[in-house]
Amino acid sequence: MSIPTATAPTRTVDAAVSAGLGPTLHITAPQLDRHDEILTTEAIAFLTELHHRFSGRRHDRLADRMRRRFEIGNGHDPRFRDDTAHIRDDADWRVAGAGPGLEDRRVEITGPTDPKMTINALNSGAKVWLADLEDATSPTWRNVIGGQLSLRDAIRGELTHTSSEGREYRITAQQTPTIVMRPRGWHLSEKHIEFTDRTGRRLAASGSLIDFGLYFFHNAQALIDAGRGPYFYLAKLESSEEARLWNDVFSFSEEYIGIPHGTIRATVLIETLPAAFEMDEILYELRDHCAGLNAGRWDYIFSIIKNYRGRGARFVLPDRSEVTMTVPFMRAYTELLVKTCHKRGAHAIGGMSAFIPDRSDAEKTERALSKVAADKRREAGDGFDGTWVAHPDLIPAAQAEFDAVLGERPHQLDRRRDDVEVTASQLLDLRIGRPVTDAGVHENVSVAIRYLEAWLRGQGAVAIDGLMEDAATAEISRSQVWQWIHQDRRTEEGTAITVEHVEGLIRQVLAEAPRHEGDRFDDAAAVFREVTLRPEFPAFLTLPAYSRYLTD
Repeated sequence: MSIPTATAPTRTVDAAVSAGLGPTLHITAPQLDRHDEILTTEAIAFLTELHHRFSGRRHDRLADRMRRRFEIGNGHDPRFRDDTAHIRDDADWRVAGAGPGLEDRRVEITGPTDPKMTINALNSGAKVWLADLEDATSPTWRNVIGGQLSLRDAIRGELTHTSSEGREYRITAQQTPTIVMRPRGWHLSEKHIEFTDRTGRRLAASGSLIDFGLYFFHNAQALIDAGRGPYFYLAKLESSEEARLWNDVFSFSEEYIGIPHGTIRATVLIETLPAAFEMDEILYELRDHCAGLNAGRWDYIFSIIKNYRGRGARFVLPDRSEVTMTVPFMRAYTELLVKTCHKRGAHAIGGMSAFIPDRSDAEKTERALSKVAADKRREAGDGFDGTWVAHPDLIPAAQAEFDAVLGERPHQLDRRRDDVEVTASQLLDLRIGRPVTDAGVHENVSVAIRYLEAWLRGQGAVAIDGLMEDAATAEISRSQVWQWIHQDRRTEEGTAITVEHVEGLIRQVLAEAPRHEGDRFDDAAAVFREVTLRPEFPAFLTLPAYSRYLTD
């Protein structure tokens, strides 16, 4: 199967709970091949009910985010909450833990859900595949519907793909990874679907509810029948209230299709600064559905820059390459995560090293494997139960490091890390002692523009200069440049980082880019200017890029 292609003019499909009276979903998008297999009348009715019940609470939680970001920007540092201290102090409660097929998660491969990448992931030998509809997917309508079709077919053993060069891809592994699907975060909308509530108010649909709802509705029972289950990664959460919202979505959805409460399992990415102060509370709110937490390192760095971008020189980070997992604030965050998880019977899953192999260059590949092995050795030694990789060739190196620690055990939940004590000040100590350099500024501008160009053409995970870039790493790049400009930084070489200097770098990147018919470099540069060079700081670069520049 190939990615669906448009076969008919734009159409609108309405689903009403009661004719003309109840809430409705209006889907206005190109008619795609096999479109109706995903957007069935029954599935649309389920999506409509999800929006009717939960869209208002979603908007309340997003308003909470804005308020919290404003408070941090005005000097009110995040802290461990007084009103939830009883949850943290109660040593008796535990989460549901691993569902069938999630007991051993020592290596998880991540990637988008187009047919080729789906087949490669399922043949990879990893224990888990993070089927990513979020940061590794550019949310074109083709990708949104095509990804759902890929997952549907793969779960039923029906997925094949023939490339434009005639190469055929099939799932051949006897034991495929357990699928954990990552829907879009609460902040992202689906502009091809409009929700009208009972009062007649019209709003863009929630990308989270669309991605979750379609996958769950079509595949939950098939996954259960196969001895696994409907499992999800939850992205960009900032509070336990957001976790409670997801938990309520899960409970309602289980009841809606008639499966036992607690069948769904979720792993939460701790990838925002506010969430790092509420790990216990997030686990508690999801306890009937929770399998673990993941250290979403790249978005976590971005969240720190975003929240502290205007708080002065001591909150300015150096070159992106210098912000490693071994700097003190990252060590504090990851060690607290492992301790919190194991105290509650939850898996602690490590993050993704961005280095990737180059099959045409043995020396580059060896360097990448060495760096990945060191990263995974540290995680396994710290007590993590598993980790992420972005390329199948990295699985043996990552698995070797976890095998050395785990042996035949599926996890190391018994390692409680009682030696760890992390304070709020340690989580907020951003001192690294390294400079911003000319090369670092240029790299950020170049990577962000090249990534955005690919994203606007429908690619969400892009290999650039030996690293796997996705929306999170692009966010670090642009937010650092914004902060360096507004904090009047100079590079180690003495260059003032100004709007004019960055404009010169943009022109340089465009002049050096491999231009071709249909490229989106000019649009990518326009997006970069909007999210980096203006006084306002968009919370996510994907918001203006999606609403105005992603045309498909």
